[in-house]
Amino acid sequence: MTRHLHDDLGHPVDLDGVARVVSLVPSLTEAVAATAPGLLVGATDWCTHPADLDVTRVRGTKNPRLATIRALAPDLVIANQEENRELDVRRLREAGVPVWVTRIETVPQALTSMRRLLVDALDCHLPDWLTEAERLYGGPPPEPTARVTIPIWRDPWMVVGRATFTGDLIRWFGWENAWAGHADRYPHVDLADLDRVSDAEDTDGTDLILLPDEPYAFTAEDGPEAFTEVPTHLVSGRLLTWYGPSLIAAHAAFAPAGQWRPGAVAPRRSDGQAQ
Repeated sequence: MTRHLHDDLGHPVDLDGVARVVSLVPSLTEAVAATAPGLLVGATDWCTHPADLDVTRVRGTKNPRLATIRALAPDLVIANQEENRELDVRRLREAGVPVWVTRIETVPQALTSMRRLLVDALDCHLPDWLTEAERLYGGPPPEPTARVTIPIWRDPWMVVGRATFTGDLIRWFGWENAWAGHADRYPHVDLADLDRVSDAEDTDGTDLILLPDEPYAFTAEDGPEAFTEVPTHLVSGRLLTWYGPSLIAAHAAFAPAGQWRPGAVAPRRSDGQAQ
């Protein structure tokens, strides 16, 4: 029986049962693999979790090989409004390939979107990891105790700005995004404006700078040395930017930092994961 559904953008998606899925988003790949791994037949080169994922690779999120995707004969391709290009989604649909596009800018949106994708579109049972994530993030976020800046690139420096999933996620850890009021979602910022300590005289400054290992791979030798005033911590980018099972690991790693003080945030281990 054909199910007549709509994705997060309201686009109609008709499904007659889904047995073959291609994922164009690392977060979605991880979510499907943790829920119904047998469904995945293709994923991007950036889909690194789980580490033993054995599927056909279709290149990147912004430049997927559409011919390879079509050859896999998927029942559904899953994508994201921010991560993937509308042009690629449109070309797949024009070729007769059903595409489900997610839209995720907040934690509540992530939980709702994951439930709709996994339960409604893929017809899976509600996974335990999603039930746990809904419990962990089900209440209101705590009052912020610190202002945090999250660079995503350097030379030029770019940071997480307004209306982003990452900016919303850190609220559940007791942090306020120092750049949430900027007009841009990922603004370019001068280093001098980043390296300003928040105090009684400069309430627009920053208490802490989190340096993730993606999309820019900040390391102990590449990033912290640029800051002389604001303390920095290297963290797993996956825990700050992915929506799916990583939400549970992120809560375990960062939620205690709601009572922030220098040294309160667990640094990243040499293997790239938060301690």
